[in-house]
Amino acid sequence: MSNRRKFIQHTVLGSAAIIGSSSLSAKLKSGATGQKPLVVSTWDFGKAANAAAWEILSKKGSSLDAVEAGVKVAEADENNQSVGYGGLPDRDGRVTLDACIMDAQYRCGSVMCLEYIKHPISVARMVMEKTPHVVLVGDGALEFALANGFTKTNLLTEKSKKDWQEWLKTSNYKPGINIENKLYKSDSLPGGKDNHDTIGMICIDANGDLAGACTTSGLAYKMHGRVGDSPIIGAGLYVDNEIGAATSTGLGEEVIRIVGSHLVVELMRQGLNPQNACKEAVSRILKRSPQKAKEIQVGFLAINKKGESGAFALQPGFSYAVRSEKENTVLPSKSHF
Repeated sequence: MSNRRKFIQHTVLGSAAIIGSSSLSAKLKSGATGQKPLVVSTWDFGKAANAAAWEILSKKGSSLDAVEAGVKVAEADENNQSVGYGGLPDRDGRVTLDACIMDAQYRCGSVMCLEYIKHPISVARMVMEKTPHVVLVGDGALEFALANGFTKTNLLTEKSKKDWQEWLKTSNYKPGINIENKLYKSDSLPGGKDNHDTIGMICIDANGDLAGACTTSGLAYKMHGRVGDSPIIGAGLYVDNEIGAATSTGLGEEVIRIVGSHLVVELMRQGLNPQNACKEAVSRILKRSPQKAKEIQVGFLAINKKGESGAFALQPGFSYAVRSEKENTVLPSKSHF
C-alpha cells in the first residue's frame, strides 16, 4: 500500500512538472514575459532616438524623461526631412511643427502648427506641466514657448527650401507611402511627391511606468494650418498606465477618423497582444475605405504593461526600432497588403 501511494504521488508530481514546464515554454514562445525597461519607436531613424532614451532608462530614469530625450534626437537632425529642424515646409514655404507627450498619470500636453522652435516636444511637455491646458496652437504656442525661455530658429534648411521650390514647379499634391525612411536616407523627392511624417516613441521604465511622445513636421507641402494625428491625444498617441501605450504613423486623417492609438490601447485592454491590437486597428481603416487603403500607409506601434511590443501596417515597408537590455534593432512590421 505504501509503495502504491508513493507511485501515485510521483506520478502526480511528475505530471504537474510536465504541465508546468509546458506552460512556461508556451509563455516564453509567446513573449509573455516581456522586457522592462523597453523603448520602441517608429521607422529606422528611431534607432538613434532610442539610444538617447536608453541612456535614461538604463540608469533607472523615468519613461517621461526618456521619450522626450529620445524624440529630440530626430527633431534636431537636419538630415531627417520628416521631423523638426529641416522638415519639409507647407505649400507656403513655412515649417510648422506638431508634437504631443503623455505620461503614466494621464497628464498630457500638445502643440500644433508651431513655428521657429527646434524642439516642439519640450514645449508640449511644458504645456502639460505649467498650464491648465492640453493644447496650444500657432501664435499662442509660439508666444508661450518664447515666454518660457525657448529661442527662435529658422527651421527651413537650404535643402528643404530647394526641394520646396522644385515642388512649386508642378504643385502636385498626393501623399506618398513610406516616405519617412526615404527622406531620412536623403533620397531626393521628384516634383510632386509628398509625405506623411512622424516619430512616435513609447516606453516602459524599470518601475513599470509608461510614457509616450510623438513629433512631426507633418505632410510636406500641406495647406498652411493643416494638423494631422501626431499631436492629437488618442489619435497619434495614447498612454494608459494600467494597460499599455500606442502611437501611429502614416496618413493622419485616417488615424484621426478611428482615434487610432486609443483604439489600440482599448483592444489591448480586451486581451489582445500589441501586434494583434495594431492589426485590428488597421483592419478598421481597411473595412471603412478598402479602395483608399490601397493607396495610403498607416502603421501602429504598441507596447503593453508586460513589456511586450508589436506593430502592424496597411502596406509593407513600415519599420520600427526596439531597444532593451537584450535588443537593439530595427524590425520590419507585418502588414495587410
